Amino acid sequence: MAKVLVVDDDRVIQQLLVVNLELEGFDIETASDGEEAVQKILSNKYDLVLLDIMMPKLDGREVCRRVKADPRGKDVPIIFLSARAQDLDVRQGYDLGVAAYVTKPFDPVDLIDVVSRVLNGERVLPPRS
Repeated sequence: MAKVLVVDDDRVIQQLLVVNLELEGFDIETASDGEEAVQKILSNKYDLVLLDIMMPKLDGREVCRRVKADPRGKDVPIIFLSARAQDLDVRQGYDLGVAAYVTKPFDPVDLIDVVSRVLNGERVLPPRS
């Protein structure tokens, strides 16, 4: 069973993600801000992190930078989950090393597909525009 960290400051979205992922059999933990996310990622073993970008304390980009710069977190796949859907935002995410970039609002079925693909070692590239 894959262990997934869900990081989002919006409790409704966080709970939606938790319920959908638990229904698929994933072991879920949560964090509500960037500082908590970095601390958890670097002190636990996660198979995947679902990470919002716009959050208090540290934004998702900074969380990603810090995690990828640390040997304890550099290999943890990160999926950005964000309302920021501009091409530049998506490109910046991939430049930071995320495995996938999913925009809000999202279809839970599609998200589960992306999570499964990333856990199988795929890097899910953005659609060409």
